Amino acid sequence: MKASQFGYGQSNPTYQLTDSTGSKFVMRKKPPGKLLSQTAHKVDREYRIINALQKTDVPVPKVYCLCQDAKVIGTDFYIMEFLDGRVFEDPSLPGVSPADRTAMWKDAVRVLGTFHNVSPASVGLESFGKPSGFYNRQLKTFKALEQIQAATRDKETGEPVGHIPHFADMVGFFSDPATQPRDRGSFVHGDYKIDNLMFHKTQPRVIGILDWEMATIGHPLSDVVNLLSPYTTSERKEAAAMTRRSSTFSADSLDGLPSKEQCLRWYSETAGWDPRPDMKWGEAFGAYRACIIFQGIAARYAVRQASSERAKENGAHMRPYAEISWNSIAEYKAELEQRKAKL
Repeated sequence: MKASQFGYGQSNPTYQLTDSTGSKFVMRKKPPGKLLSQTAHKVDREYRIINALQKTDVPVPKVYCLCQDAKVIGTDFYIMEFLDGRVFEDPSLPGVSPADRTAMWKDAVRVLGTFHNVSPASVGLESFGKPSGFYNRQLKTFKALEQIQAATRDKETGEPVGHIPHFADMVGFFSDPATQPRDRGSFVHGDYKIDNLMFHKTQPRVIGILDWEMATIGHPLSDVVNLLSPYTTSERKEAAAMTRRSSTFSADSLDGLPSKEQCLRWYSETAGWDPRPDMKWGEAFGAYRACIIFQGIAARYAVRQASSERAKENGAHMRPYAEISWNSIAEYKAELEQRKAKL
C-alpha cells in the first residue's frame, strides 16, 4: 500500500492510496494533535452524508468505510472511491472551449439545485441538522469561533491571529430579523464551489462533489452565494485586487462564461425557488462567513495544523474579506433607505 497526500484541501488532510494491484482509493482524515474547533473536521459527518446520497441523483464518490478507532492511524478517517476526472482551482475554467465552459458552469448550478431538492428525511438524515434558524445558528457558532481563532498564537513568533475588523457591527446587522431572508431548510454543502467539484475527464459535467465537512441542514441561499462568489468578487475591482482574484474572471470578457443572472435562472429552474431577492444580503453574509473561514486557516497555520501549502497566503485574506462584507452591508443599507424613500 502506498499513500501520497493531495496538495489541495485546507482542513482535513486527504491522501491517495494505491494498493498492490494498482487500484486507487482516497482517504480523508482529521488533522493530528489538539484541534482548535470542536465543530470542524467532522469526517464522520462527511461519511454519513456521502453514504446517504449514494442512491440519489447527486453525484458523489462511493464510500467504503469509516474508522473511528484512533489506534489505527491516530485520528478518525474514511475511505472512498478515487474519481478520475478534472478539478479546477480557477473558476474561469481555463483550457476548455467556450461551449464546454458554459456547459460546465450550467451543470455545476444544476447539480446544486438537484442536491437542494433532496429531502433529508428521504435518505434517513432528518437529524443531520435543524430545519430552521440556520443564519442565527451560524452567527452564534461564528462568534465563538472568532474568539478562539483570534486568540491563537503563532507557534514561532507568539503573535496572535487577531480579531476580524468590524466583527461586532457585522454581527449586529446580520442578527436583525427585519432584514434576514425568509427562513428555509434543506441540505446545504457548506463549501459548494467550482474547486470542490470533480468534472469528467473529457465531458462537461460534474461526476462528484468533494469536501463535505461543513454539510448540514440549513438555508440553501448560502450555497448559491458561495458558488457565485467569484462573480461577486469580480464585480468589485478593489476586492479582486485585495484577494488576488484572477482578472480573467469576467462574463463580459471570457467566452462561454455565463452571467451571474443566467446562473441564477438555471438554479431557479432546478431548485424551484428564486434566490435573487435575497442575494445582496446573502453576499454580504457570504463575505462575513469567508472571514471566519480565512481566520480559521490562519489559526491552523499558526499552530502548524493546516494541510495546504497555501495556508499562510489564504489566511491573509481574512481582513480584505471583512472590508468586502462591511462595504456590502453599507450598500445594502443604502438600498433599503432608497426603497423607503420611494414609498
